[in-house]
Formats: sequence, C-alpha cells, structure tokens
Amino acid sequence: MAQPRHDAPTPPMRMGGRNPIGATRIEKARDPRTTLVRLAAYLAPFKWALIGVIVLVVLYTLLGLMGPYLMGVAIDRFIIGKDPTGLARMSLLMLAVYMGANLLQVAANWSMAIISQRALQKLRDDLFAHIQNLPLQFFDTHSAGELMSRLTNDIDAINQAVSQNVISLVASVLTMVGIVVVMFLLNHWLALATLLVVPIMFWFTQFVAKYTRRGFRALQKSLGEMNALTEEMISGARVVKAFRRSESAEAEFRARNNAVYKAGISANSYALLLMPLTNVLGNFFVIVLAGLGGWLALGGLATVGTIATFINYGQNFIQPLRQLANMYNSIQAALAGAERVFEIMNIPGEVADAPDAVRLDAIRGDVCFDGVDFAYVPGTPVIRGMSLSARAGQTVALVGPTGAGKTTLINLLMRFYEIDSGSIAIDGHDIRDVRKDDLRRQLGIVLQDTFLFSESVLENIRYGRLDATDDECIAAATLADAHHFIMQLPQGYQTELSERAANLSQGQRQMLAIARAILADPAILILDEATSSVDTRTEARIQQALLRLMQGRTSFVIAHRLSTIRDADKVVVIHNGVIEEEGSHQSLLDAQGFYYQLYQSQFKGQQI
Repeated sequence: MAQPRHDAPTPPMRMGGRNPIGATRIEKARDPRTTLVRLAAYLAPFKWALIGVIVLVVLYTLLGLMGPYLMGVAIDRFIIGKDPTGLARMSLLMLAVYMGANLLQVAANWSMAIISQRALQKLRDDLFAHIQNLPLQFFDTHSAGELMSRLTNDIDAINQAVSQNVISLVASVLTMVGIVVVMFLLNHWLALATLLVVPIMFWFTQFVAKYTRRGFRALQKSLGEMNALTEEMISGARVVKAFRRSESAEAEFRARNNAVYKAGISANSYALLLMPLTNVLGNFFVIVLAGLGGWLALGGLATVGTIATFINYGQNFIQPLRQLANMYNSIQAALAGAERVFEIMNIPGEVADAPDAVRLDAIRGDVCFDGVDFAYVPGTPVIRGMSLSARAGQTVALVGPTGAGKTTLINLLMRFYEIDSGSIAIDGHDIRDVRKDDLRRQLGIVLQDTFLFSESVLENIRYGRLDATDDECIAAATLADAHHFIMQLPQGYQTELSERAANLSQGQRQMLAIARAILADPAILILDEATSSVDTRTEARIQQALLRLMQGRTSFVIAHRLSTIRDADKVVVIHNGVIEEEGSHQSLLDAQGFYYQLYQSQFKGQQI
C-alpha cells in the first residue's frame, strides 16, 4: 500500500511600473539563509504549536513506515504460510495503521494552516504598517501597483510554501531517514543498493536550484511591473480614452505580459525537469531492487516478503524525492517573494520623533522659515536660504512659475521631507522638536487634486476627524457650501463614492475636501491650487467657503488666480528656490518687478 501523501523637481517618477532602484536590488544575489531566518521569526511565537505539529508529523510518518513492513510480514508468515486468519488480522492492522496515519496527517495540516495564516497575517500587517511609515519620497519612485504586488503576489507565494510545504518537507525528510534505517535493519545489501540513487538526486537538485531561484525572482519582478502598469492604466482610464491611447496601452500590457510569460517559462523549465527525472530514477530503482533481491532470494539471503518490503520502501523513498521536486517551485517562488517583501521592510521609515519631542497642542499659528535649504537630489538644491514668516491669522500667498519651489515649501512645513539646513518653527517651536502627529493635527490642507475614498460622503468628511458626530459632519458640509448638492445625491450623505469619486464633479470634490478641512479645525491652513480646476462660477462658491475656512487661521495659499491672491496679507514671490519679492498685491504691482511681469503675462485683463 502507498504511504500517506504530504511642483519643484522631484525624484524621477516610476513610469509603467519601472523601478530602476528596486530592480537592481532584486537582481542582486541574495542570501536565502537570512530570508529564512526572518521568515522563521514570524513563526517563533507559535513554537509550541509547531512542536505539536512536528509530533503529529513524526507519528503519522512512523505509522506510514509500518505499512510496508507489515506487508512483508504478511507475505512471509501468512501468505506463504497459508494462514488466512492471520492474514485477515494483519490486513485489519494495516488498515488501522494507514487510517491512523491519514487522520494524524489531516490534523497536522489543519494545525499548520492556522499557524501559517496567523504568521502571514502578522507579516502583512507589518509590511502595510511599514509602507504607511515610509517617507514621501519613497512613493515618488514606487508605483501603487508594485506595492500591491508585494502585498498580494509575494505574500501569497510565501503562503503557498509555508502552509502547504513545511509539513511535507519535514515528513519527506523523516520518511527518507526512517526508510534508510529500516532498510539497513532488514538487509544491508539491498539498503546499499537503495542509496545509490540518493547522491544522484541531490546533485541534480542542487544544480537546478541555482537556475530556478534566479528565474522565480525574475518572474516575481515581472509580475510586479505588470501589476503596476495595470493599476496605472485602470486608474487613468479617462486619460487613456481621451487621448485615444487604448491600443498603445494594450500593446504595452502585451509586452509586459510577454515578459511575465518568458520569465515563467525560464523559471519553470529547469524545475520541471525534476519530476520526470525522479520517475525514471524510481523505475530504475525498482528494477535494481527486483534484480538484486531476486538474486539474493535464490541464494537464501533474503525472503520474498523482505524483497516486497524493499520494493515498497523503495517506491516510498522515491515519493518524498518527488514531493521535494514538487515543492521546489513553490519554495523558490516563496524565497523570491520574501526577498521582495523584506526589501521594502529594509527601507528606513520616516525620521522618527526626537526622544524629547514636545507636544504641540493649542497654537497661535506663527510660522517662521529661517535660512531653509533643501534638495530632493543631493547637489541639486530646490530651496536655497529661504526665510519668510507668517503671523498668526495672516494669509500668505505663494506665487511663482511652475517648479519654483512653492509646493516644496508646503511639503517641508508638513514634514513630508526633512530640510537640509536652517529651521522651520511654529510658535517658536522648531518642527523637528515636536511630535509629527501633533504637528500635522495643526495643519489642514486642501489640494488641487482632491483624493476621496470609496466610502460614503459622510465618512469622507469624517476623515478630517474620526470622532466627529454625524451632525458635526453635516455642519462642516454646510459651511463648505456642500450640503445642497449632497442632499441631491441618490442617498444623500450615505451615497457611496466610486473610485477616486469619479461620480462627482471636480467642484463637488473640492467642496467635500473643504468640509473635511473645516471638520479638522486646523490652526494653519494650506490651499494648494484649490480652485484652479473649476469654472469661474464654481470657483466663486468655493472661494466663499474658503474664506469662511480661512477666517482666524494662518493660511498659505498657492494660487494663480487673483481672486485669491489680491486679498492676501502678504504675497511671496518665489523663483528658482529663492524669494524674489514679497509684499502686498498692490505694492508689488507698483514696484513693477517680477510679480508685475507675472501679472502682465498671466493675470492682466482678468476680472476679480
């Protein structure tokens, strides 16, 4: 019987899923031992449960090893001895042994599934939490599709190996060791013949390992790039259709898909050689045992039952080797996936709060930039010696050509990036000396490209302050002049938004963003081109909502439209990373400097 089975220049953006930095790292030679050690750390909390699983594996492996031995006994004692009663008892015993082995195997597999899923749940949590803690520049060079691939494809590859193959690996090794021991106890000549196949098999496995692991690493990388492209094309479907690029998108996807196909062929070609080879070796092994066993039987050195036992053990010895061959694909994919996961987890997170970081509770809203220098890429400064201040309650307009550094200043104030030199202070506190959560709690931001989640309108507003009541959310929407259009939606505030709120207009999305900022009640407000994408009439409505939001708050406004700039307390003109001019709107026009030139080229003739 068979044995039981087992706005300023930023770092280069990723285009189409390419990541030169990440790709280089993935292609480097890796140390699988380090990867295995890190994976094992996620199983360590379940060591006692794992010991229990191993005990179950040992028990069902031992029971499985008893089967061929009992069969040999049945042949020598009861079949040759013509004892039907004894044969019936032995048959029942063999049935009980194999049933017990299978039941124990089911229990071991079920237990291992629970352990592996808990460990992988922790790994996914750690990976996602680490991604959330990564600095903003990381997301400038990694696409969402690639990160999704690491959270799904790579974790799934690990899952396949851990949940399904750990037990099989242990059982296979125990089976082979147990068979060798029993064989030598029964007949050392036949045992020696059995071991002839072992070095051949292990040599071939080691030879294939070098190529299969490299192939599966390339396959996981190609899958990540294809997923990145897919995510980009689906998210940008409107742009693709508007510019009639469906065919080129399909062509690029076919190219990526073809790369996955080629990587898959390369990864599996060597690995798939293992199965047919083990079949050939298994058949050859049976022939050797039958021939040698028959010769020994003729000489009286072995019994028929012993030969039958050896042939059965020989087949069961090849079976674990076949299982190892089957597991090899999964193990190599898991190692490649684990390397990609840990590659992300090795990237340093945001600069942590200083050990003596102070709390920043209620603030007035005084902001001071003092000699700030910053560069995204070392040696290429974006902000140079920037010094500017805003008193509490003031509205400061940041003006300048594209790429001047306006948005970069906001990113530095939010501590999305760390300055290279100088200081930024709020109410006299250097922002590097306060807790980031407290800092960002005091800052509210309304962007040109509003991001809304695929949840209800109410929950998107509540994102500004998660403990807000429904009435507070509705009050914020009313102040943002959004209540009227919300009530016209199919389910009002409970209307579910589609991905990126595509079922709302740009102006409606902006109003919800303003409502969210009103609910957050920040002391310092940042408006980054908040009305540049809407028509004049909608802008007027949004502007009224913004004025209500800005009242009593320090506000930084990045805008090109005079409706926002004219009423600012201070206009700061930024050019090539330095402050070119600053003053009121009218004083800068009277000076006829750089701001005046901007006005003449962009704003002259516009009605305010």
